Amino acid sequence: MPVVALITWIVTALGGLYLLAIWLIEYDPDFQRAAATRLPVPIISGHVLFALGGLVLWLMYLITDEDVFAWATIAVLAFVATFGLTMAVRWIGVYRAAPLRASASGMPVSHGTTALAVPPERHFPVSVVIAHGIFALTTIVLVVLTILGVGGS
Repeated sequence: MPVVALITWIVTALGGLYLLAIWLIEYDPDFQRAAATRLPVPIISGHVLFALGGLVLWLMYLITDEDVFAWATIAVLAFVATFGLTMAVRWIGVYRAAPLRASASGMPVSHGTTALAVPPERHFPVSVVIAHGIFALTTIVLVVLTILGVGGS
């Protein structure tokens, strides 16, 4: 089960890195006046850094079989999950909201036909967001079950 947890974690990370790439490509600080992102940089950065740090801790646990790495992984996953749930709730609001019309300068306008202003996370594919969440939840469950000794090792 620990190796399966590692595999699901890697798949989760790949999906998350894909979403991060989309966010970075679509993020334009000048345009953010019209359609500000609902995913602040500290939350995204914290989620990514904690997730990668947790993955390293899990690898250390698999290599050394030291319980301290397993319990540290659980602690880190608590932060990862908190940031992830925060971003998911904020993303749902962005996904359901209607785009704003924006002028060429990036400022919102109430009339005219110009560019539609949407936050960068509006471009996330729904299927990738859902798959990322499912794999993340699966990873957390597998890590906890492994640490509790359920299902063998």
